[in-house]
Amino acid sequence: MNELEKVAAAFDRKDYQQAAQLLKPLYQKSPQDPWVIFYIARLQEVNNKAEAAEKFYRQVMRETTIPKLLAQARQGLQRIQNNEENKRKQAIAEAKNDPNNIGIGALILEPINNEDRKEAAQKFGRIMKLDPYNARQFLQSRGWRLYRTGNIGELRVYSQELREANIPTFCAALTDIKKIKVFRVNYFTAADRQATVVCQNENNELGSVNFNWSEIAWRVEGLLPIFKEVVTSDYRSRDKIKWKEITHDYAKVWDLHLPARRCIIRLCDLTYQFQEGIKFVTQQQEKGIQLNHATNRIKWNNLLTHINPKLSKIPIWSEFTPFAETALDYPDFLEQITPYIDVFRREDTLWDSAFQLYTGLVYLKNTSTTMTSNKNK
Repeated sequence: MNELEKVAAAFDRKDYQQAAQLLKPLYQKSPQDPWVIFYIARLQEVNNKAEAAEKFYRQVMRETTIPKLLAQARQGLQRIQNNEENKRKQAIAEAKNDPNNIGIGALILEPINNEDRKEAAQKFGRIMKLDPYNARQFLQSRGWRLYRTGNIGELRVYSQELREANIPTFCAALTDIKKIKVFRVNYFTAADRQATVVCQNENNELGSVNFNWSEIAWRVEGLLPIFKEVVTSDYRSRDKIKWKEITHDYAKVWDLHLPARRCIIRLCDLTYQFQEGIKFVTQQQEKGIQLNHATNRIKWNNLLTHINPKLSKIPIWSEFTPFAETALDYPDFLEQITPYIDVFRREDTLWDSAFQLYTGLVYLKNTSTTMTSNKNK
């Protein structure tokens, strides 16, 4: 009986410790021997090291043409996939029965370094049942991607599995996003050491909110496209006139997050009432043109010039546009989100709901991270 036959016999009697002892010198002597690699894969499999086992099984399939060995390597891969799928189904069933996982949510992919994308794509593809090429298309080097919506319990199972594979993800329940209060600012009446804003709540009730600038933990910036229709004609057919929707302008939105109050203070350049409250002017304007002759853009920039120094140390989240481009693929989900954005539009657009989703995700992600950090201290 040669050494490989002894290894096979050890596996047959489930003496994996003996198999490991026999394999070590064989691998040192013949690291490219496909049978040696196959038995290493089996050893990893029985030790519940699925990722390593899959790696060696695939190496066998790349480097040998022996029909018997190829068949056994395929069987090994299938066992690993079946085992993972069974564990996942059980975890999903348990998660769905958890009362904390009622309702729907969103699974978000976070950016990953370019040098890690190839390996991550293989892991992502295995978990989400995609081929590596298509899997890689979903992994990006900057910004967030809305990858999937559905039952929040199921999404949390996938998110946990992806994180264990070093693929950064998180998920959020729609109910948690809806719980965040949003106050839409009409104008400031104070903006020095403390701020006071006249604003509207989710029920369009008018009131005021006082806050310290130090209460702001994060701010979110976004550009919301303003669309308009223009007439176009087909040069090949003069009688055919078509209407085409184009981006005419952008609404600038600033969200200030106050996690201690579980709320967001929202500023928008197209809805801010510059004729009311504090008149934000620069020294040059005080000496020159009157404020009521200034354009809306100048007034907005004056407001930012005044409050920016108070927020200089506050982290900024400004990658809304690339996120929105992925979120718009899920209209049924976005339609369930009230945007709380009062920009005048001829027709509603899901861009507004996408911003409400983005700012809500920033809020929940950062709040969760802060709570985790405090627990670990």
